[in-house]
Amino acid sequence: MILIQDTIVSLEVIEKEFCCDLDTCKGCCCIEGDAGAPVTPEEEELLNAMLPELLPHMTKEAREVVDRQGIAYNDPSGERVLSIVNDKDCIFARTDHNGWCYCAIERLALPFKKPISCHLYPIRLTKIGERVGVEYHRWDICHSSRQLGHKLHLPLYKFLKEPLIRRFGQAWYDELCLTADEWKKQMQS
Repeated sequence: MILIQDTIVSLEVIEKEFCCDLDTCKGCCCIEGDAGAPVTPEEEELLNAMLPELLPHMTKEAREVVDRQGIAYNDPSGERVLSIVNDKDCIFARTDHNGWCYCAIERLALPFKKPISCHLYPIRLTKIGERVGVEYHRWDICHSSRQLGHKLHLPLYKFLKEPLIRRFGQAWYDELCLTADEWKKQMQS
Protein backbone atom coordinates (compact mmCIF):
# COMPACT_ATOMS: atom_id res chain seq x y z
CA MET A 1 0.00 0.00 0.00
CA ILE A 2 1.12 3.55 -0.70
CA LEU A 3 -0.07 6.85 0.70
CA ILE A 4 -1.19 9.44 -1.87
CA GLN A 5 -2.40 12.58 -0.09
CA ASP A 6 -5.16 11.30 2.23
CA THR A 7 -5.75 7.98 0.44
CA ILE A 8 -4.22 4.52 0.79
CA VAL A 9 -3.61 3.05 -2.66
CA SER A 10 -3.08 -0.66 -3.25
CA LEU A 11 0.16 -1.45 -5.09
CA GLU A 12 -1.96 -3.45 -7.55
CA VAL A 13 -3.32 -0.15 -8.89
CA ILE A 14 0.15 0.66 -10.23
CA GLU A 15 1.37 -2.89 -10.85
CA LYS A 16 -1.57 -4.52 -12.64
CA GLU A 17 -2.32 -3.97 -16.33
CA PHE A 18 -5.88 -3.54 -17.55
CA CYS A 19 -7.90 -2.28 -20.51
CA CYS A 20 -11.63 -2.93 -20.89
CA ASP A 21 -12.13 -5.39 -23.73
CA LEU A 22 -15.68 -4.49 -24.71
CA ASP A 23 -15.42 -6.50 -27.94
CA THR A 24 -15.23 -9.62 -25.78
CA CYS A 25 -17.24 -8.84 -22.64
CA LYS A 26 -19.83 -6.53 -24.25
CA GLY A 27 -20.16 -4.59 -20.97
CA CYS A 28 -21.37 -7.52 -18.88
CA CYS A 29 -20.15 -5.89 -15.63
CA CYS A 30 -23.38 -3.85 -15.73
CA ILE A 31 -25.57 -6.95 -15.88
CA GLU A 32 -23.71 -9.44 -13.70
CA GLY A 33 -23.25 -9.61 -9.98
CA ASP A 34 -25.42 -9.84 -6.92
CA ALA A 35 -25.64 -6.17 -5.90
CA GLY A 36 -25.81 -2.79 -7.54
CA ALA A 37 -22.91 -0.39 -7.95
CA PRO A 38 -22.13 1.80 -4.92
CA VAL A 39 -23.68 5.27 -5.12
CA THR A 40 -22.99 8.36 -3.02
CA PRO A 41 -25.83 10.39 -1.48
CA GLU A 42 -25.00 13.25 -3.91
CA GLU A 43 -25.13 10.90 -6.91
CA GLU A 44 -28.42 9.43 -5.74
CA GLU A 45 -29.87 12.94 -5.45
CA LEU A 46 -28.64 13.85 -8.97
CA LEU A 47 -30.00 10.63 -10.47
CA ASN A 48 -33.37 11.19 -8.79
CA ALA A 49 -33.47 14.68 -10.30
CA MET A 50 -32.66 13.24 -13.76
CA LEU A 51 -35.12 10.37 -13.41
CA PRO A 52 -37.83 11.95 -15.62
CA GLU A 53 -35.30 12.04 -18.49
CA LEU A 54 -33.99 8.55 -17.75
CA LEU A 55 -37.23 6.60 -17.23
CA PRO A 56 -38.25 6.47 -20.92
CA HIS A 57 -34.85 4.91 -21.72
CA MET A 58 -35.03 2.24 -19.02
CA THR A 59 -36.54 -1.23 -19.39
CA LYS A 60 -40.07 -1.89 -18.17
CA GLU A 61 -38.65 -4.15 -15.44
CA ALA A 62 -36.22 -1.43 -14.31
CA ARG A 63 -39.04 1.14 -14.11
CA GLU A 64 -41.04 -1.32 -11.96
CA VAL A 65 -38.07 -1.76 -9.59
CA VAL A 66 -37.70 2.03 -9.31
CA ASP A 67 -41.44 2.34 -8.57
CA ARG A 68 -41.13 -0.28 -5.79
CA GLN A 69 -37.87 0.69 -4.08
CA GLY A 70 -36.35 3.74 -5.75
CA ILE A 71 -33.08 4.01 -7.64
CA ALA A 72 -30.95 2.75 -4.73
CA TYR A 73 -31.10 0.46 -1.71
CA ASN A 74 -28.89 -0.62 1.19
CA ASP A 75 -27.02 -3.84 0.41
CA PRO A 76 -26.43 -6.45 3.16
CA SER A 77 -23.32 -4.56 4.37
CA GLY A 78 -25.36 -1.34 4.68
CA GLU A 79 -23.74 0.34 1.66
CA ARG A 80 -26.01 2.38 -0.60
CA VAL A 81 -26.05 0.81 -4.09
CA LEU A 82 -28.00 1.24 -7.32
CA SER A 83 -31.13 -0.87 -7.61
CA ILE A 84 -30.94 -3.97 -9.75
CA VAL A 85 -33.36 -6.02 -11.84
CA ASN A 86 -33.65 -9.80 -11.41
CA ASP A 87 -30.96 -9.72 -8.70
CA LYS A 88 -28.21 -8.81 -11.21
CA ASP A 89 -28.88 -6.13 -13.89
CA CYS A 90 -28.32 -2.45 -13.14
CA ILE A 91 -31.53 -0.46 -13.58
CA PHE A 92 -29.72 1.82 -16.03
CA ALA A 93 -28.33 -1.03 -18.15
CA ARG A 94 -29.73 -1.58 -21.62
CA THR A 95 -28.75 -4.11 -24.27
CA ASP A 96 -28.59 -3.19 -27.94
CA HIS A 97 -29.48 -5.39 -30.93
CA ASN A 98 -25.91 -6.76 -31.04
CA GLY A 99 -25.99 -7.90 -27.41
CA TRP A 100 -23.81 -5.03 -26.14
CA CYS A 101 -24.72 -3.57 -22.79
CA TYR A 102 -24.72 0.19 -22.43
CA CYS A 103 -25.57 2.72 -19.74
CA ALA A 104 -28.71 4.80 -20.28
CA ILE A 105 -27.11 7.65 -18.31
CA GLU A 106 -24.12 7.82 -20.66
CA ARG A 107 -26.19 7.29 -23.79
CA LEU A 108 -28.28 10.38 -23.03
CA ALA A 109 -25.14 12.54 -22.68
CA LEU A 110 -26.46 14.11 -19.48
CA PRO A 111 -24.27 16.49 -17.45
CA PHE A 112 -23.68 13.68 -14.92
CA LYS A 113 -21.56 10.97 -16.56
CA LYS A 114 -22.43 8.02 -14.28
CA PRO A 115 -21.73 7.04 -10.67
CA ILE A 116 -18.03 7.27 -9.86
CA SER A 117 -17.98 3.64 -8.73
CA CYS A 118 -18.97 2.61 -12.28
CA HIS A 119 -16.51 5.00 -13.90
CA LEU A 120 -13.64 3.77 -11.69
CA TYR A 121 -14.25 0.05 -12.12
CA PRO A 122 -12.24 -2.23 -11.58
CA ILE A 123 -11.04 0.08 -8.82
CA ARG A 124 -13.19 0.03 -5.73
CA LEU A 125 -13.08 2.65 -2.98
CA THR A 126 -13.13 1.34 0.56
CA LYS A 127 -12.90 2.79 4.05
CA ILE A 128 -9.58 2.16 5.82
CA GLY A 129 -9.87 3.79 9.21
CA GLU A 130 -10.39 7.48 8.47
CA ARG A 131 -8.90 7.21 4.98
CA VAL A 132 -10.19 6.17 1.58
CA GLY A 133 -8.69 2.95 0.25
CA VAL A 134 -8.15 2.71 -3.51
CA GLU A 135 -8.14 -0.99 -4.35
CA TYR A 136 -8.13 -3.19 -7.42
CA HIS A 137 -11.16 -5.51 -7.62
CA ARG A 138 -10.41 -8.68 -9.55
CA TRP A 139 -13.49 -10.24 -11.20
CA ASP A 140 -13.42 -13.30 -13.44
CA ILE A 141 -15.53 -11.63 -16.13
CA CYS A 142 -12.67 -9.16 -16.69
CA HIS A 143 -10.16 -11.85 -17.70
CA SER A 144 -9.97 -10.59 -21.31
CA SER A 145 -9.46 -7.03 -20.04
CA ARG A 146 -6.47 -8.13 -18.00
CA GLN A 147 -5.08 -9.89 -21.08
CA LEU A 148 -5.64 -6.83 -23.28
CA GLY A 149 -4.04 -4.55 -20.68
CA HIS A 150 -1.02 -6.85 -20.56
CA LYS A 151 -0.78 -6.93 -24.36
CA LEU A 152 -0.89 -3.11 -24.44
CA HIS A 153 1.40 -2.72 -21.37
CA LEU A 154 -1.26 -0.40 -19.92
CA PRO A 155 -1.15 0.00 -16.13
CA LEU A 156 -4.54 0.13 -14.42
CA TYR A 157 -3.98 3.67 -13.10
CA LYS A 158 -3.24 4.95 -16.61
CA PHE A 159 -6.29 3.19 -18.07
CA LEU A 160 -8.41 4.87 -15.39
CA LYS A 161 -6.79 8.31 -15.63
CA GLU A 162 -10.04 10.22 -16.36
CA PRO A 163 -12.14 8.76 -13.51
CA LEU A 164 -9.23 8.96 -11.04
CA ILE A 165 -8.84 12.66 -11.83
CA ARG A 166 -12.62 13.10 -11.66
CA ARG A 167 -12.69 11.57 -8.17
CA PHE A 168 -9.40 12.76 -6.63
CA GLY A 169 -8.18 15.68 -8.78
CA GLN A 170 -5.21 16.35 -11.06
CA ALA A 171 -2.70 16.96 -8.23
CA TRP A 172 -3.57 13.58 -6.67
CA TYR A 173 -3.21 11.82 -10.02
CA ASP A 174 0.12 13.54 -10.73
CA GLU A 175 1.42 12.39 -7.33
CA LEU A 176 0.23 8.84 -8.09
CA CYS A 177 2.11 8.89 -11.43
CA LEU A 178 5.32 10.12 -9.78
CA THR A 179 5.03 7.47 -7.07
CA ALA A 180 4.37 4.77 -9.68
CA ASP A 181 7.45 5.83 -11.66
CA GLU A 182 9.60 5.68 -8.51
CA TRP A 183 8.15 2.31 -7.56
CA LYS A 184 8.93 0.87 -11.01
CA LYS A 185 12.52 2.17 -10.82
CA GLN A 186 12.95 0.48 -7.44
CA MET A 187 11.56 -2.80 -8.79
CA GLN A 188 13.97 -2.72 -11.76
CA SER A 189 17.09 -2.11 -9.68
